[in-house]
Parts: sequence; C-alpha cells; structure tokens
Amino acid sequence: MWIAVVVISLALVAIMIKYVLGTSGPNPFAIDTREPLKPMVFDRKLKNKVLKQGFLASKVPQDLDAIVVGSGIGGLAIAVLLAKVGKKVLVLEQHDRAGGCCHTFTEQGFEFDVGIHYIGELLDHKPMRCVIDQLTNGQLQWEPLDNPFDRVVLGPPENRRIYPIYSGKKRYIDELKKCFPGEEKAIDEYVRLSKKVANGIWLMILLKLLPTPLAKFLVHTGLATRLSSFFRYASRSLTDVVNELTQNKDLRAVMCYIFGTYGKMPKEASFSMHSLLLCHYLNGAWYPKGGASEIAYHMIPIIEKAGGAVRDFNTCGQEEVHVHAPIVISDAGIFNTYEHLLPKDVQTMPAIQKQLSMVQHGDGGLSIFIGVDGTKEELGLKADNYFIFPENNLDELLEGYMKGNGEESSKKVPLIFVASPSAKDPTWPERKPGKSTVTVVSFANYAWFEEWKDDKVKNRSIDYKELKEAFINNILEAVTEIFPKIKDRIEYVDAGTPITNQHYIGAPKGEIYGADHGIPRFSVELNATIRPQTPIKNLFLTGQDVMLCGFAGALTGALTCGSVILNRNLHLDAIGLPKRVKNGNNKKKE
Repeated sequence: MWIAVVVISLALVAIMIKYVLGTSGPNPFAIDTREPLKPMVFDRKLKNKVLKQGFLASKVPQDLDAIVVGSGIGGLAIAVLLAKVGKKVLVLEQHDRAGGCCHTFTEQGFEFDVGIHYIGELLDHKPMRCVIDQLTNGQLQWEPLDNPFDRVVLGPPENRRIYPIYSGKKRYIDELKKCFPGEEKAIDEYVRLSKKVANGIWLMILLKLLPTPLAKFLVHTGLATRLSSFFRYASRSLTDVVNELTQNKDLRAVMCYIFGTYGKMPKEASFSMHSLLLCHYLNGAWYPKGGASEIAYHMIPIIEKAGGAVRDFNTCGQEEVHVHAPIVISDAGIFNTYEHLLPKDVQTMPAIQKQLSMVQHGDGGLSIFIGVDGTKEELGLKADNYFIFPENNLDELLEGYMKGNGEESSKKVPLIFVASPSAKDPTWPERKPGKSTVTVVSFANYAWFEEWKDDKVKNRSIDYKELKEAFINNILEAVTEIFPKIKDRIEYVDAGTPITNQHYIGAPKGEIYGADHGIPRFSVELNATIRPQTPIKNLFLTGQDVMLCGFAGALTGALTCGSVILNRNLHLDAIGLPKRVKNGNNKKKE
C-alpha cells in the first residue's frame, strides 16, 4: 500500500517537474533584443502608419503560422513571442486601430488613453520589466508616478479624510501606521497575509500548463488547495478578511480601496485577487512615456519583421475573405470567442458550454474624458491617482448603486477614480503645450444603456445623451471639489458608457476587465478547466480571460498561452530573464 502511494507520488512529482522545468521548445527570450533608444515619434500621422493599417486581402501574408484575433496586450504579446521564434503571425483587430485597451484617441486636440492608468512591478531587472523590454526591443520607456501614487478620499466635503498610499514595502506600512495609530498590528497582518496569499499564484499558472488529467487530479483530491495559499483564501471575500483584522471603518475602506482596479465590490471580491493588486504596487507605479499607444507602436514592427502583419478589419466591407493558418489564437475574450466567433453547431459542444457556465460578464465600465486649458502646474495636477468614495461603507454604497436605475444612480456614484494622464507623461508638454487631460473611471450597469446599443454610435437618441450627461455632471461636481482649478477651464468633456465599450473594444456587456473577477473566478476547478487550450483543436485563448485582468494579467495570459503553444515554460524563462540580462548571459542582438 505505502509502496504504491510512494510510487504514485514520485510519478506526480516527476510529471510536475517536467512541466515546470520543461524547456524543450524554442525560447523567445534566447537573444537580448534590446536596442539603443530611438527618438520618440510624436507625429500622429507617422504613428498611425503603424497603428492604423486597414485590412486588404492582397496584403495578407502567405503561409501564415498563426492568426491572432484581437490586438490588446494579450494578442500582441503572444504574436511577438511567436515572431521572436520565427513564426509568421497575422493579428486582426475589429477597431480601426491596434492596441485594444492600450489604444488612444484624440478629440479637439486632446489625446486620451482608454485603459492604461498605471502599472506596477516595473523596477529595472524585475521579470515583468525585462519581459516588456524584450517584447518592445527596449523601446518602451516608463515614468514612475509620484509618491504617494494613490490617495484615498472618504466622506463628503464637510468631513473629508484623505489617506495617501505610498510605494515601498516598508514605507507603505509606515505611512499607513501614521494615518491609523493604534492599528499597527492589523496593518502588519494585512500586509503579511497579502504577501503570503499572492505568493501562491504559481499554482494557478501550473494548473493551466499541466496535462488536463493531472490538473483535474490535483483539483479533485484537494491537493491544489492544500499546496497553494492563493487557493486556500480564494473563496474568502475581501470584506470578511479585512473585517477580522480591524474595527476601524476608515482603515477597512483603505485596505479595500483598490478593488476598482479589478471591478468587484469588497464583499464579492476574492481576497486572493486583492492580495495580488496590493503586492503589484508595493514597489511603485509607472506610466508609459508618450502615452499608451507607445505599447502597440513598438510591438507591431517586431511582428512585421518576422513576416507577419497587424490589420484592422473595421473598414474592410462585407466581402468574405478566407485566411488560413494552422492555429488560431483568440484575444477577443471567452464570451466573444465561444458565442460569436464559432459556428453555431460548435458553440453547443458540451465542453464549450461547460466553460461558459463557469464564468459571467464583469460589470460595465464608465469613463469620462476631460480636456482642460492649462498646464499641470497651473491646474494643480500631479502624477498620481485619486479614489473618491462618498463614505467608508463601500459595500453598501456599491450595492445600492448597481441595483438602482440609471437616473437614480447617476446622482450617487460610489467610486470615482481620477487621474491626469498628461501629468504622468513627461513628453506631454512637448506634444500638447498648454493643455492637460483628466480621466475618470467608474462602473455602470450595462442594462441602464442597453436599449440604445444599436443606435448609430455618434448619434444615439436624446434619452441616451441625457442619461450620459447626468452622469457627467454629477461626477464632475465631485471631481472639481478635489481639483477646483480645472472647473472654469474645461474645454472638452465626454463619457464612454458600457455600450461605448461594446462598440470600440468589443466588450460584450461593456466590461473593461473581461470575465467577472468575483469569488467564483478563483475556484481551482475553473482555473484547471479554462486554459489556453480550448475544446477546439488548434484554437487557443490568450489575454485577460486566461489568467487575470489588467495589463499585467493579460500579459501573463499571453505567456501562459505561449508556454502551451511552444511547449516551453515561458514563465520560468521570464523569472530567469533579469539575471541573464544583467549578467550578459543572453547573446546580445547584433
């Protein structure tokens, strides 16, 4: 009996080691491809020659190795990874420009980012920084935000409390303790527990790389939960964990404030997901120099150099064009892929329906774009972010807001994220002198706007415009209380609702973080089931819905997808990349 157990255990260990350490496939990071920095391109027409390339059948590369659907970071990253090992990849985008949530748009002379607000883990010689350097040949530059990088605002103007959030593993804790004397033990335990839980994320990745039978074995025997602190806490809500640590309601709110970056109110959020975000920003926060469009701008040439292309089919007309490749990779999200891109008879496959039954749509995103006359110095804008809450009872506020009707809820928006992209970007004064931008992000129920989803995008009904205007006016009132100097200098303002997101970024229900990131998303069974391989042979998933939301989550999804396709653990390569690059062990690109 014991001999059999030992043999089985050793066999399991051997298989896991094979998939953790397996390096049989080609390595896209084998050569250090960083190049000396080239002058930044600020001419929009020149940049659009790269970012806005329309689809023409005559321009489709021949003998493709792969087709990628969607040009968000998950799609572009997997295309670059394949290009770096000599694969010819065609990336197709439904919008009129590449980038997904990394694209920018311009209105009345103001340039706005739609999805990139700040990113963590970008210290030099950290794995994520090194991976991005390789995916952009070292051309994408990053600017650190101020410290404090976030400010949490609680309460109405007459009783407003503002808590600064600092980066730095020690300083984060020290500054929080200054704000909450007597809560030292709770703060220490919160950070300790978050680090412990976040460190268990490795098993989520492993479940998606192991053969399905072995992954299922780890799930059904309970080993996956026992092996990983991440999964042990995955079913516990953020509210439950935080409420056990302290009775101080403001501190509870400050511990929870960053839930807006993955889109679930604290009582529906997994503490495991939240722990990742806390740790993600402990070392600081960064913003891309030149704006978010720099990301796609420096990735596309690498795809093209390998013989591939990035094309938008927004203007390709109704002509049916057949494009063939041995594999197809979807960065369009699990719902778009399974419910819209597959033939009807394939959609009904039990394995497809099982995966769809395990996920639900995330909440819709609401964005407000503000163009202001004046420099950041004149307007009091800095390279930081504000999270504004009417009070510290976050769950109650969010729940009431989402359950109300649109008109009622427009008067009581419970979370307002405010940032100035122009203040974060050191190139802005040269590109747009004397002007500034402010971006606001919140959430909105898709149902509030759904009746107008089929209206012409730039000419929706008056009822839609009035509801949108109600949200704009009420949110602007809160924003200008924090930034009074912008109030009389606003030259442009507009909002993007869930149906705006549906049109421009292909979000089925206007969600900005893909499939919902509530507690069910982090079950071991779901993470062993939804993986890069789909039930359709040679169809793969990449991006947010494979791993986690946001830039870092989508990039991790691309690394996971690449690991499966190339039969090589790219996560392990990424972890070792800083040391190899620093020591010069990679052969430098000639």
